[in-house]
Amino acid sequence: MERKLLKVRSIYSFIYMLLLNLNSLNTKAQTLLYVGDDCHYTTPKSLSTAFQTNLKNVLSWLSTDAATSKGYNHNSFGNNTSGDAAAYGLYDCRGDVAGYFCQFCVNTASREVLQRCPNRESAIIWYDFCILRYSNENFFGNVTVYPSWHAAGKKNVSGAEEIQKGEDFMRSLIRKATVETNQLYYMDAFNLSSTQRRYGLVQCSRDLTNYWCKQCLEAMLAQVPKCCEHNLGWQVLAASCLIKYDDYIFYNSPSSLLVPAGSQIAKQTGSAGRTRVSIIGVSVLGAGALLCFSVYCFWVRNRTRRGTGRDGQKPYTTSVPSHHNVQTAETLDPDLPTIPLLTIRKSTDDFSEASKLGEGGFGPVYKGTLPDGRQIAVKRLSQASGQGSEEFKNEVMFIAKLQHRNLVRLLACCLEENEKILIYEYMSNSSLDFHLFDDRKKRQLDWNLRLSIINGIAKGLLYLHEDSRFKVIHRDLKASNILLDDEMNPKISDFGLARSFEEGQNQASTNRVMGTYGYMSPEYAMEGLFSVKSDVFSFGVLILEIICGKKNSGFYLSQCGQSLLLYAWNIWCAGKCLELMDPVLEESCEESEVVKCIHIGLLCVQEDAADRPTMSTVVVMLASDKIDLPKPNQPAFSVGRMTLGDASTSKSSKNLSINNVTFSNILPR
Repeated sequence: MERKLLKVRSIYSFIYMLLLNLNSLNTKAQTLLYVGDDCHYTTPKSLSTAFQTNLKNVLSWLSTDAATSKGYNHNSFGNNTSGDAAAYGLYDCRGDVAGYFCQFCVNTASREVLQRCPNRESAIIWYDFCILRYSNENFFGNVTVYPSWHAAGKKNVSGAEEIQKGEDFMRSLIRKATVETNQLYYMDAFNLSSTQRRYGLVQCSRDLTNYWCKQCLEAMLAQVPKCCEHNLGWQVLAASCLIKYDDYIFYNSPSSLLVPAGSQIAKQTGSAGRTRVSIIGVSVLGAGALLCFSVYCFWVRNRTRRGTGRDGQKPYTTSVPSHHNVQTAETLDPDLPTIPLLTIRKSTDDFSEASKLGEGGFGPVYKGTLPDGRQIAVKRLSQASGQGSEEFKNEVMFIAKLQHRNLVRLLACCLEENEKILIYEYMSNSSLDFHLFDDRKKRQLDWNLRLSIINGIAKGLLYLHEDSRFKVIHRDLKASNILLDDEMNPKISDFGLARSFEEGQNQASTNRVMGTYGYMSPEYAMEGLFSVKSDVFSFGVLILEIICGKKNSGFYLSQCGQSLLLYAWNIWCAGKCLELMDPVLEESCEESEVVKCIHIGLLCVQEDAADRPTMSTVVVMLASDKIDLPKPNQPAFSVGRMTLGDASTSKSSKNLSINNVTFSNILPR
């Protein structure tokens, strides 16, 4: 019975989407408005046969995909071959356009881009409803703001007040697109007066992160005063984003699309109204005929296949089977894909020891390979863990909605047969502690690489604290939770202990202090108080560890006979900062940069949270060579209980608890 209801719902959804797209198509009178291209900024060249073949395949794939996807996608052909024959392509339909009309736009673009831009290794073409782009270089995820274009209307705005209101309105759309909705596009309107209304749209290429989308949109908005702020109606666009403002509704309003067809017909008059009635009538008849055909095909397929594949095996599915009495991924995050348990078992050789990457606080982490060849890290929540369920949900809720080049990316999850599994992008270079605290491996971390890692972690934290859709406090920042990709770029991982703040909230408290001694700020370890300054403290400890190549928690066991923070403070006061530096850095380091980083690290670990800088200030200090840094105050020497060492929950110590502090070491590699 449940399956029958699901089938009926699917059919009704199909009818609704078909009518929606037909309605969208009819309202646009089946025409596309060509906006422009970038052919004048590229030079014609003689293209190799291999590149032309791959380009043809890319454009063909994009045209086909546009009919079935969410309105955006990218692909490449020939990128595994030698030479420069690879072709990369991307299309992106406007956020209010999908289905047939998106495909119509992409089909037109893929055909005309070769005519308007012949013999080009890269090209971009715009229409009012889509953009299509290709190149012989991989541009996916990169922001392109030059060259840019603008178009302005002939009428003028009412005055300076409208200019300011228009700018404020567009900034609110940028915030909603990149912070509040995570959609990378947004459209809305506001009442300029009782008789005047203004409409706006912002959109980014949806291969970008929220952070880079925001940077691109703000770059476009910054051009408006130079070109068109006095014009009523304008748009500014580049390859990676666009913004548009006008006095008429130029996008498909979701509310207007949901109005019953009859009420729309009733508003029409004259021949235009009769034409509208005819179009809708034909559309409905066509939808009915297509529905009947679809139901027939659905019935025939069910009779012949009975839910099995051609080989008699159950096919892979992308959702949790309905008969499992577990919380579905949709209740955690509707946009997060799920992967069947069977697929995960095959990818990890049934969770074999050979595929195991490590043991985290709430379960093991495995390396896997999906059927399409992608390598993944599989974090499997231990069923014996009493604490892990909350942390699992917490991590899904946060990291699925956060996108930044310095945050590890959550790809999917699995909730079947009482399993709770998270699937991450695989980090081939493991974690920072794997390299930093090994006498042999840390020799590969020269000063430039360590400085790059420090900067990357800082930018990731800045995104969490100020630029993401939530203000997120990580609460467990440490070397083992910094993963390194193929190019040794750092990515912050493990959001099981993260907490978000509401707007205007700056501090919170908890009776359940969780984290790792040696990295916890004093106010958090002793009183359960946490804020963005708690993460700043942990970051300061990380800076000092990266510079000296030793763990904070075990530093007292070395020849120095004291904690890392105490030692760093003492040599700072004595003017001998370079004595803290890892000896392997002597040949590669820039002494002034090392001293500056130690200075910043000491500013971050000051005992009073109010004295510590914010991450935005830290990023500025790291980037500037001329800024005068304030003198640091005494750090918190007592935090870390040095006689405990670097305790963490693991198989050997998962019940360890001292002064109501629970330790964690979750490692999704």
